[in-house]
Amino acid sequence: MMEIGIIIAMQKRNQAMVYVTRKQSESIKNGHPWIYGDEIIHIDGDYANGDIVDVVSTKGSYLGCGLINDHSKIKVRLFSTNASDTYDQAYWCRVVDHALQYRLDVMEDLDNARLVFGESDFLPGVTIDKFNTVLVAEIMCYGMEMRKDMIYNHVVETLENHGYTIDGLYERNKGILRIKEGLEEYEGWYPLMGKPSCNMVETIITENGIQYYVDIVNGQKTGFFLDQKYNRQAIGSLCHGKTILDCFTHTGSFGLNALKHGANHVTFVDISASAMEMTKRNVTLNHYENHCDFIVSDCFDYLDQLKRSGQHPYDVIILDPPAFTKSRSTIDHAMKGYQRINGDAMRILKRGGYLATASCSHFAYSDLFDSMIYRAAKESGTRLREIEKRKQSKDHPILMGVPETEYLKFHIYQKV
Repeated sequence: MMEIGIIIAMQKRNQAMVYVTRKQSESIKNGHPWIYGDEIIHIDGDYANGDIVDVVSTKGSYLGCGLINDHSKIKVRLFSTNASDTYDQAYWCRVVDHALQYRLDVMEDLDNARLVFGESDFLPGVTIDKFNTVLVAEIMCYGMEMRKDMIYNHVVETLENHGYTIDGLYERNKGILRIKEGLEEYEGWYPLMGKPSCNMVETIITENGIQYYVDIVNGQKTGFFLDQKYNRQAIGSLCHGKTILDCFTHTGSFGLNALKHGANHVTFVDISASAMEMTKRNVTLNHYENHCDFIVSDCFDYLDQLKRSGQHPYDVIILDPPAFTKSRSTIDHAMKGYQRINGDAMRILKRGGYLATASCSHFAYSDLFDSMIYRAAKESGTRLREIEKRKQSKDHPILMGVPETEYLKFHIYQKV
């Protein structure tokens, strides 16, 4: 039974009470914040989509508070397990403060960083990235959409109190997850309090001493992948005097880190012509035009052609593909794709050369990824020396008990 203090706190909040199965109770106690509809036994009290509800066990023990949404398969997203909290504006401002203070503690600066990473920051479904003086936000949770005004404006106020200028916030609220949440799709500049309207399309950022154009409006996701910041540094340090192949280059970030560290030559390969145009612009911005070439091609095809030719032109090969799977149902097919590109890369890599390989799919679990690398090496007749295994940048924190927050694998090997 619940303690008297918890009962009084819940009565004061006057929220609907969601009773969940024993299985779901254990999942919550282990730290996972998602409650699927089929794990709910019954709900006491009235509610509307986006409301805050109390979640309790079959015996009535308090488990936490969450945002409810009948549109979503994830019917309740927990954000707190503190029974005595009052979820007013001051509460949400404190949560934002904690998220920003964490970044101030662990990052060198917040010039370019992920400021809010959803469940890891107890702001379900909310992503906010900072690129120079611009914020780009995505919201994929009905309840947080209702509370975005206070979150956005408090983020801006807090950043400016720390000396960071913010010119605008662009919302990129589109995609299948919005539809599944029952949310409208839209994009555009958010009207921040006390700020003039902003109509910027792109900005220039500096990361690891390299400049990049960031397309705020048309770029993938929020415009630039911040999660690989330190992985780019790690591979760059191995590239001095070497010939590099940067596959799935997107906007050229790995190859540019290699050039900054003294690579002789980089070949950038991507299937997207628009991505390659942005790569060319970034190369020109950093004055490396004479040290690289650009190939618009399917990376699978390009690696296969080199394998068939028997050539071994590269000292370092970088594989940073998009997610090959976003569900458990396609994981087997995805792992075959990862094995194919890694095996081909191993075959064409010079002996003594380095392979950097990544997966940004949560469902390509670490043990599956390790097994795939082993099979690819065995089938290609390659011996590998493991140098290091890395994850996402610290501004994308991994919350224990929530495996979905741990998604990026980045491994570096030497062919011996």
